[in-house]
Amino acid sequence: MNAKPILIYDTTLRDGSQGEGVSFSLQDKLNIAERLAEVGIDFVEGGYPLSNEKDVAFFQEIKKRDLGKTKVCSFGMTRRKNMKAEDDPGMKALVAAETPCITLVGKTWDYHATEVLGVTLDENLALIGESAEFLARNAEVIYDAEHFFDGFNSNPDYAIQTLRTAASAGAAWLSLCDTNGGTLPERVAEVTAIARKELADFDVMFGIHCHNDCELAVANSLAAVDAGATQVQGTINGIGERCGNVDLVSVMANLGLKKKGYVVLGGKSLQPLTQLSRFVYETANLQWRNSQPFVGQSAFAHKGGMHVHAINKASKTYEHIDPVMVGNERRILVSELSGRSNIVALATRHNINDDRELMDKILAEVVRLENQGYQFENAGASFDLLVKRIAGTFTPHFEAIKYRVVAGDRDSDTHAVFAEAVIKLKVGEKLWFDAAEGHGPVNALDAALRKALADDYPELAKMRLIDYKVRVVDSGAGTAASTRVNIESCDEQESWGTIGVSENIIEASWRALVDAVEYKLHKSEAH
Repeated sequence: MNAKPILIYDTTLRDGSQGEGVSFSLQDKLNIAERLAEVGIDFVEGGYPLSNEKDVAFFQEIKKRDLGKTKVCSFGMTRRKNMKAEDDPGMKALVAAETPCITLVGKTWDYHATEVLGVTLDENLALIGESAEFLARNAEVIYDAEHFFDGFNSNPDYAIQTLRTAASAGAAWLSLCDTNGGTLPERVAEVTAIARKELADFDVMFGIHCHNDCELAVANSLAAVDAGATQVQGTINGIGERCGNVDLVSVMANLGLKKKGYVVLGGKSLQPLTQLSRFVYETANLQWRNSQPFVGQSAFAHKGGMHVHAINKASKTYEHIDPVMVGNERRILVSELSGRSNIVALATRHNINDDRELMDKILAEVVRLENQGYQFENAGASFDLLVKRIAGTFTPHFEAIKYRVVAGDRDSDTHAVFAEAVIKLKVGEKLWFDAAEGHGPVNALDAALRKALADDYPELAKMRLIDYKVRVVDSGAGTAASTRVNIESCDEQESWGTIGVSENIIEASWRALVDAVEYKLHKSEAH
């Protein structure tokens, strides 16, 4: 059986940038476009060339890049009323962008045409037809039928008439837009099938463009595909205005791995999806959505002991696919909910799998520490050291004799607040006493610790702290509450997380910092 190709149309650079807190530089847009092309996305919409100079520059620069089979699209609206298409600045800008595809958005809802655009229904048809005809002389036209499903509910004959007008003017694609994101999947399927039937006399293809206001964008897009749509428009990670667009990552994974009879990305592997998702998050300076299906950090994370026990025997009991298929990985979490299976899964590299008594000791210690406020889910390095300590294989590289931090002093010259840390360590038989300044107490402690250890452990020069998070464990205790500190560190090979808990935030930070350094030193010895 031949699989039906479903083409993927990405509008992250235009529709996605309308999301709250999202802003792309020119270089960001170019980098994302190239990454999308590498993965095999069929269409990449770059923006509206009349709206700003950045989009104009994008279309100029992207022509210099080799995107393979990926088609770049410019985006714009129908001509202005009382103006010919060839004289309209927006139409001219679309043609000047010289993209192989032009996406034209037009009004399909009669209410929107008369009340918002301020034209009669016949005038609106003229805007659509004349604009599509003019643009079709220069590029492949994708007609985005804005508010199509609302328009069909209001005036089905007129909504279909707008599609026929665009098709007769030369549009190659008709993309049905659920602009308000309020349509249900069964209605999307029904109306899409009707639209295809009503346009059967035209050689035109159908697409679907869904917003996620009812959290149904993925379901709606899949319903439209089952009803005959062969193009899906959306954004990576579903970013966009209000509740966002359909998440193309989930669409591609569902079509490529779950539904039968379809193929996406020309049959290429879907393993790059996780890295693509995180690349867009990082470029947009957004936090990853841990619970995001398929590619989120928690998508294949297991915490309950019963679940992990089952996973160890048969992974499909709690995983709907092998995470490797989308470039993700299984994570086993440790907490007071864990059982011995969690410990076994995480402690495999320590060769203690058969030591039931040791496993019980580790689990008991995890439960005890979590009662104090520890959480090892994002502190794998601290858990690794915990296992070593209980197993008797931990060898400390240094011993902290004392430390002192002075924070909040003001430099009289620069009027900058800074911190000083003084530290005394024992390394072997040697005593080291050092001090350092920092932008804050933790930065100062880190600097002093590195300074004291630099001669004995030069490999620490390649380690750096990349994240620092603080959370109050027991808010009811006020300023005497325990504080949990998580530190993320990295070197040239990997990153690792450590944790410290104390009623004193400096002490909690120190414990997490010491674990971070000890993990690096043990890791270097292992290598």
